Amino acid sequence: MSNRSSKPWFPFVRTRRRTLPSEGLSRRRVLRGMVHGSAVAIGLPPLLSVRHAFGETCDDGFPQRFVLFYWGNGVRPDLWIPTGEGSGDAWALSEELAPLAALKHKLAVVTGTSVKVPNLIPHWSGAMGFLTGMAPTGTDGAWDVQGPTFDQRLANEIGGDTIYRSLELGVLTNSSISFAGPGARYPAEQDPYAFFDRIFGSSFREPGSEDGPDPRLAWRRSVLDGVMDGIHTLEGQVGAEDRERLENHFDGIRDLEQRLARLQEDPPELAECRRPDAPELEYPDIDGRPQLAARAEVMSDLATMALACDQTRVLTYNLSTPLTNVLFPDVSEGHHTLTHNEGGIQPQVHAITISVMEQLAYFLAGLDAVPEGDGSLLDHSLVLGSTDVSEGKTHSLNEYPILMAGSACGAFQTDVHYRSYSQESASKVLLSILRGFGVTSESYGQDEAYTADGLSAIEG
Repeated sequence: MSNRSSKPWFPFVRTRRRTLPSEGLSRRRVLRGMVHGSAVAIGLPPLLSVRHAFGETCDDGFPQRFVLFYWGNGVRPDLWIPTGEGSGDAWALSEELAPLAALKHKLAVVTGTSVKVPNLIPHWSGAMGFLTGMAPTGTDGAWDVQGPTFDQRLANEIGGDTIYRSLELGVLTNSSISFAGPGARYPAEQDPYAFFDRIFGSSFREPGSEDGPDPRLAWRRSVLDGVMDGIHTLEGQVGAEDRERLENHFDGIRDLEQRLARLQEDPPELAECRRPDAPELEYPDIDGRPQLAARAEVMSDLATMALACDQTRVLTYNLSTPLTNVLFPDVSEGHHTLTHNEGGIQPQVHAITISVMEQLAYFLAGLDAVPEGDGSLLDHSLVLGSTDVSEGKTHSLNEYPILMAGSACGAFQTDVHYRSYSQESASKVLLSILRGFGVTSESYGQDEAYTADGLSAIEG
């Protein structure tokens, strides 16, 4: 949903986050500010301060993108784990990963790792333990996070140079697994038309368009400036915990301010960027079941074009959420209920995971179909796929399902299956991802989930 905010030329940086080495050292600031805002363009060598603040840029000039693809209630581990280990022909996809066969050469699968937090809150301990590196606080039904989820942590680092610092969408849910911090959960946009209108509505300008920015944008920014003038007065009247929550809330206002500033600038000149066709106004349930394929495919298409148009570089795709009991196609009960009530080898639970992977395959194929330089949008991205538990029936946090697609410009290995035989911490994967996006980080997680080591087998 957002992007960290501030003035038109440089991203807002809160004092508790890493401060940029000089005011406004974004790519736009460097290229335009050198001549006091004139239209003269100059070439510059790679600058570490810019690179570390906004992520790596590929050799062909395209940005890295990160997508978190998330679904609820785990997998069937015996049907999920690939056969063989290593790279290339040394490994083969499992039954539940079979829908991804066409893109096996662009996948990395990690098995055998564990989320190292106390498993006290079913489904949410794993989801938040993996994505924050910290156990959630509270109790089942009344819990909270201790820090931002991984997608938002990465968005804080690389998302400041786009209109949307991050985007959160939902297919079978309007509740995301993304948190800015304690008490600050982002909603997931579930309505395809609303998502289209937000990204590609009247304020969107295609590259090469001669249309000027919407004149209402400047008025909206002036209104926000007036609101922000009095914001710190309230902060001084509350305690430390409430100040933390207010800061997370105010970030959304700052995000809106920066989005309005970005909309007044020229759009990026990306050859494959275009306004997609508008989706249907509604996708009503049929016989009590959501239209999974129709909803997921249109959201995937919109998300792909949002990335291709550089509207965002961090996107969280919530297909479903932990504990979801939605009715998937051709099954007799809700997903969560089936994980606990279906006997034997749970063929319906297995079928649901196949459905999830089919939608992931559709999304990845769309990313791979967008040409960028000598590669594709998928080649310039990393899509991290995961869920909240290993097996829904047991709520296990061992044998945690993790897959990756795309190399983010060679930062990560592809066509590889890495298996851990010592229940290594799943935090290692996320630390490697941070480093692969140019983020200087000595560690990830805390307590038992702490690690200072990445997972070299997935690093490029």
